[in-house]
Amino acid sequence: MTATVDISAREAEVLALVGEHLSNAEIAARLFISVRTVESHVSSLLRKLSVPDRRALAQYAPAQHTSAQPRADATTPEPVLPTPLTSFVGRARERAELAEMIRRDRQVTAVGPGGVGKTRLALTVAADVADEYADGVWFVDLVPISSPDVAVVAAAVGLALGLGEQPGTGMDESVPAALADRHALLVLDNCEHVRDGVAPFIEQLLAACPNVTVLATSRARLLVPFERAYAVPPMSLSGDGGSDAVALFMDRAAAGGWPPNHALREQVAEFCQGLDGMALAIELAAARWTTLGLDGLTDGLSDQLRMLAGGARSDDRHRSVRAALDWSHALLEPDDQVLLRRVSVFAKSFTTQSAAEVAATDKGSVAVGLARLAEQSLLVVLASPAGTRYRALETIRQYGREQLADSDETSEVRLRHLRWCLDDAGALETVGTDWRAQFDAVADDLRTALAWAGDRPELRTEAGALARILAELTFTRHLLGESQQRYEQAAALADAADAAPLLRQAAAVAGCRMRGDDMYRLNRSAADAARRAGDDAAAAADLATAATSSYRFASKFVRAMPQGEVFALVAEAQEMAGTDPAACAAVALAEAGRALTEAFGAADGSSGTGVAATVARAERAVDLAHRTGDPPAESAALDTLAGALSWSGDPFAAAATVRRRVALLASVSNGPTATHELIDALAEATEAGLGVGDLQGARKWARRLADHPMLVEVGHRASSQLLVADALAGNVDEVLTRSALFLEAWQRAGRPTGSALGPAVAGVGMIHGLRDDSDARREWSDVHDRLGIPSDRAFGYHSVYESITLLHNGDPDSAADRLATDPADVWQSVTWVWLHWYVALRAEAAVLSGSPDAGPRVAEAKDVVAGNPVAGAIVERAEALLIDDRERLYATAPTFDAAGCRYQAARTRVLAGGEHVVAGSTALAEVGMSPMGPIRPV
Repeated sequence: MTATVDISAREAEVLALVGEHLSNAEIAARLFISVRTVESHVSSLLRKLSVPDRRALAQYAPAQHTSAQPRADATTPEPVLPTPLTSFVGRARERAELAEMIRRDRQVTAVGPGGVGKTRLALTVAADVADEYADGVWFVDLVPISSPDVAVVAAAVGLALGLGEQPGTGMDESVPAALADRHALLVLDNCEHVRDGVAPFIEQLLAACPNVTVLATSRARLLVPFERAYAVPPMSLSGDGGSDAVALFMDRAAAGGWPPNHALREQVAEFCQGLDGMALAIELAAARWTTLGLDGLTDGLSDQLRMLAGGARSDDRHRSVRAALDWSHALLEPDDQVLLRRVSVFAKSFTTQSAAEVAATDKGSVAVGLARLAEQSLLVVLASPAGTRYRALETIRQYGREQLADSDETSEVRLRHLRWCLDDAGALETVGTDWRAQFDAVADDLRTALAWAGDRPELRTEAGALARILAELTFTRHLLGESQQRYEQAAALADAADAAPLLRQAAAVAGCRMRGDDMYRLNRSAADAARRAGDDAAAAADLATAATSSYRFASKFVRAMPQGEVFALVAEAQEMAGTDPAACAAVALAEAGRALTEAFGAADGSSGTGVAATVARAERAVDLAHRTGDPPAESAALDTLAGALSWSGDPFAAAATVRRRVALLASVSNGPTATHELIDALAEATEAGLGVGDLQGARKWARRLADHPMLVEVGHRASSQLLVADALAGNVDEVLTRSALFLEAWQRAGRPTGSALGPAVAGVGMIHGLRDDSDARREWSDVHDRLGIPSDRAFGYHSVYESITLLHNGDPDSAADRLATDPADVWQSVTWVWLHWYVALRAEAAVLSGSPDAGPRVAEAKDVVAGNPVAGAIVERAEALLIDDRERLYATAPTFDAAGCRYQAARTRVLAGGEHVVAGSTALAEVGMSPMGPIRPV
């Protein structure tokens, strides 16, 4: 029976997006709310809709909410996964005891043999105590996992929590970070087969998350620190006809439409005694009540139980389940016996069509057989918008696989399952709103089939093909860690010629994950594979690419690559390249990258290679890459050219080069290499736009970067460039809203350090300084301190932001002191983004502070920033102030407006004085900024 529940409009939106299999971060980005808010809505929906986990919620969502509209008449379905669609019976004492243990201890393991009812009890107790956990109760079914690896276990937990993979961070780090400040209960079901991965995961999780409690179910203890084991007993047999065992039998038997006579309760009690009170055995027997009656049930089981009698009590319990399974199996029609054992190879739910293909039986016969198996409680029926699906409980799956082995059919059926996986995975279209659901429905089966085939030499080709398909699908699904693993696995199963391109793809995925060391390793492995295949030119290109990665993506490396090793790679690549166009282009790029790195690393900007020669090297690399017709290769060369042009003092040419790079990648497919290049190009385009005063263009590129699906799980990284653009433009509301989400994402990611986030964090602090909010500014200053950025790396943007704040507050003397250093002495800190801002503000501070150097600084700044609309207008305004030309000063306001720099436009009107002060002050107030400080006469 269903009950009406009240779902809010926002919950309806979240539910619809859960139905699209989006992660919490993706939902947050789509609705522009915090991840924490999404978590709260998901937790509320799980309770309201009485479904046990996120997968069940996703299955329910599209059936009831095809659009993001509130449904006042939404109804609560029966539980979907992972339990059968039946009510929970009895166990009042066990529920109370286990609930009390959870309240007292942070790690409790419900232990017992298969079929005793561990999962049902754990889920019921979790529901009982759910209201005691502010951040909800989360259920994770570990049955589909085939690898006892910590990272795999963490990935399963992350999926249940709605976490996506964060580039640069493993799931074993992301899950503890996400739960670090949460008060939640995590239920890990069926841990026994992955104990080696579950145990260290739990230990790490509880150490990092002081308010998280773990309730696990397992056939054996996990043996982790502080574990409290609760031995789940069989259904109670005391009380004769009033026992829990009898209540369970009567309830399940009545479901067939023919309730047992209460006069039979004493005989039912005796029968349940023979089954040792094992819940699964009782349910299987009760399913036969309507056809056999109690006499038939007793006669059918008594001989088997007698034969299996003896031994320890725990063994008896296993044997009673075995007896019930053997007995249920024996009563099946021969065709149904065959069907049951053959569908046991499915890791998750399956359709009638899938079962027909794997069982090698016509679809009509399979449909009838599956229905009969479901009637006997050997399969669970799952309703979904796409049609009916079936699933076997883990104990029955294990029994079916044993029967498969006994019939000597394992290899034959597993092979058909493998081929079904290949066909199904190959047919998946990675487009449309429902492809994620399609992939998620078969993903565990693909992994299971690959695990079986991967160890069989005779299936090397099929296993390699499935690994490659799974690598591509998991990349599109943004499971980057698994994608890299699968590409490497596919390469290991391929011959040398086919392995090399797979390893190159793996290297590109590593780049998307921000794993520079893996990029380097995998490109070198690709070179080794190409060399084994006799392709020296390809090997040369791979060696050169490995060297180039150490230059271009040095910040992604854990260990700095020894320069001698990198130089040796380039030299080796030169010897092997010959006249091959792609190899020559790769070598040219490596040489250009080396020259630029040496030049930029020199204290005075000089090196063995002059400016013109360095630019020429980069231009040659671009030309050679262009001739190959490979857009990602050309993009990499354009990146190096942009850096060389910026170093040479031509930021406008650098910005044009970066725009060319983005345009080049616009029509390239979204594979690993192109995706890695595009993300880097968008970030570079944003910075280049900021550097030349193209604030509107910078915001456009930053918006594309923030919206890129590969970065949605790292909201702090994705939105950092947009925060910088909005801060410099003076878009206060946007900064305040986005900075809250930035901070939440940064904290959720474990507060990562590094220079990349510094300009965004300091920019938010500047906005709070302009708003005269000292507490908020101090908070963001503390965040910046935690990033651990060396002072020389922060000098450029700190000088710009602080001088803007000081000038706003009427302290030009301090601003002039902050900008006193000649740009030539700090060129490495102010180049690229900050040079024009630094020079222009330096000129204005000199004028307003009455410096005797004001005139020369203004003249120098005009030459440096020529062509930059924002910096040029700041210098023009400074010169107007210097000569006291208020009309000329006011004329700069429309320039700022046109450039999208609303703060500087308002500041100009205040500086213009007279009738313009009111308009300028009003504009500042409207965006939430404090009034400007007193203006000293020039």
